[in-house]
Amino acid sequence: MIQIYVGDKPIMLTDQIFKEDGFKNYLIKSAPIGNIIKQLNVTKLKSVHLIHPDKNQLLPELFKLLPMIRAAGGKVIHENKKVLFIYRNDKWDLPKGRIEKNESLEKAAMREIEEETGVSSLSITRPLQTTYHIFKRNGKHALKETFWFEMKTNFKGNLVPETSEGITSVEWLDNSQIEKVLSNSYANIKGLL
Repeated sequence: MIQIYVGDKPIMLTDQIFKEDGFKNYLIKSAPIGNIIKQLNVTKLKSVHLIHPDKNQLLPELFKLLPMIRAAGGKVIHENKKVLFIYRNDKWDLPKGRIEKNESLEKAAMREIEEETGVSSLSITRPLQTTYHIFKRNGKHALKETFWFEMKTNFKGNLVPETSEGITSVEWLDNSQIEKVLSNSYANIKGLL
């Protein structure tokens, strides 16, 4: 199953039908996506399952329902074992941003991290899972597909938040600090950590 988050509630893409218990089933081809998003935002509904018999068609069918934005970012680990976090829109997050035309996923992730935090000297150690979430901008919903990479650095310079992107703080956090800030983070980020 693939999870697409609306806030902290998931839309599950699946090729199986389960008995509804705190969630609703919809066939993806006829799913009323606007109504589903609203239900997840304003009701006690825990999740929604979007179903297609061919699991390879789940994402392509979802991409037909919402405009998609592709992004890349990273979980950056300093040589001192602390992880790089940003604070934006009153939430703790990992740095990420849009992929530019003809830009590789890896280059986009490193560029966005440097732009949003000031951290350079990055090297990718491995790819992480791709995440999906639905957000609203300018009154319209869109789907963000984010490609994540684990990275390492020995960066010693100053952290510089990209305030034009709404980032108010950039910090290196240790494991005990991460546990605390995850209570004010996104479900996708919790899954990556």
